[in-house]
Amino acid sequence: MAGKLILAIDQGTTGTTALVVDDKLTVRGKATREFRQVFPQPGQVEHEASAIWESVEASVSAALKASSSSPSEIAAIGITNQRETTCLFDRKSQPLHNFIVWQDRRTAARCAELKARGLEAMVKQRTGLVLDPYFSGTKMQWLLENVPGARAKTKAGDALFGTIDTWLVHKLSGGKVHVTDATNASRTLLLDLASVQWNDELLSIFDVPKTALPEVRSSSEIYAVTRGIGFLPDGIPIAGIAGDQQAALFGQACFSAGEAKCTYGTGAFMLLHTGTRIVPSSAGLLTTIASKIGDEVCYALEGAAFIAGAAVQWLRDGLGLITKASEIEALARSVDDVGDICFVPALAGLGAPHWRPEARGLLCGLSRDSHKGHIARAVLEGMALQNVEVLQAMTKDAGALKVLKVDGGASSNNLLMQMQSDFLDVPCVRPQLVETTALGAAALAGLSTGIFSSKDAVKQVWREDRTFTPSMAPGRRQEKIALWQKAVQRAAL
Repeated sequence: MAGKLILAIDQGTTGTTALVVDDKLTVRGKATREFRQVFPQPGQVEHEASAIWESVEASVSAALKASSSSPSEIAAIGITNQRETTCLFDRKSQPLHNFIVWQDRRTAARCAELKARGLEAMVKQRTGLVLDPYFSGTKMQWLLENVPGARAKTKAGDALFGTIDTWLVHKLSGGKVHVTDATNASRTLLLDLASVQWNDELLSIFDVPKTALPEVRSSSEIYAVTRGIGFLPDGIPIAGIAGDQQAALFGQACFSAGEAKCTYGTGAFMLLHTGTRIVPSSAGLLTTIASKIGDEVCYALEGAAFIAGAAVQWLRDGLGLITKASEIEALARSVDDVGDICFVPALAGLGAPHWRPEARGLLCGLSRDSHKGHIARAVLEGMALQNVEVLQAMTKDAGALKVLKVDGGASSNNLLMQMQSDFLDVPCVRPQLVETTALGAAALAGLSTGIFSSKDAVKQVWREDRTFTPSMAPGRRQEKIALWQKAVQRAAL
């Protein structure tokens, strides 16, 4: 086994998961460590760099222990990350401000101003993205304008921008390398999709200096080796990077045009592979880079719902209806139907296809006999119904969807997966390991270090767990969708 193990670091919004896997993508060890969220003001979400790093160290150490492996047995490291979260740090990897999380809405007014100037069409044509505070560009601009000395330091080369992958590689390499991969770069509002290069006109619009941005590299190559970090030996190749949703697409072995996946994490993220063709969306979706391996750039259509698993956390932490997330399925099964109760999970605004950052969550249709079981079931239905809206938009741009691969923590909820299949009216296929985000990072690292000979070799080790098939009467499906659409209109007022 020596020399055949891969360490995958999945740095997410609420915690970091580390997997130690072998050359069959079999998990030998796994650990997750959560960290606290920072909410400076309403609509603002931040992370402390030290908390993220502590979660990385703790999860990696625990995963290695669980695998009964020595750190010296790790042949490669793959990194996947929460994508649009924006970092500003110095050349010693020290943060100059808390990292601004993708959920943060503080730049909504700036996005509205740019839209009013008529810039959105050009931005979308170049980047595949819409002008929304979700993305990194306006976050970078905010940091430059609000962190004392930030603009002068970036111009002098003493301060660097990046997404979480950039900062992790910088830190893991002892400050030697300032890079990102094409998938993460495509989420910044600053990258031209066709050339896969930072675009000067976009940099001018957002007033971000190119010298502060990382070098854009492929998703599978050796970027650097570990150096001086303590919990891992020096010299391990850091060999794969992809944003979390693209990594999940890769981990689901969706390598060809027409294959789609939905990852249920803090939010819900759907990607449809479009091959090497850039497909503009006319239905409110995003066009993004799926992967860059060697000279081959593949693209995808994407739709994001900002809140999915976070709604279950809200039931647990905000309302106290459950004590742990795994309890929601049993509570939701305590009722057979919610009647006209509808939940719109717009707790951080509405993502695709609406792009309404000002929208707020809505729970409607309650009566005197409504109880926590109804609310729990309505929350699961809301998570599934918002995805239907996104996936239906995808079919307008790219044709009918025949099957959906599902992954992420909430995909282990059988009731939710059955709801998703019922409301969408297509089969949903769940893999044996739902941590496909981390597996995708491991596969990318394995490709560049020769552990996997090709993408076909990765596909051969992908394993199915269960397929959920539609069982809902068409009339009832349409009733549910119509009720949802009315509720969404009220949430977006």
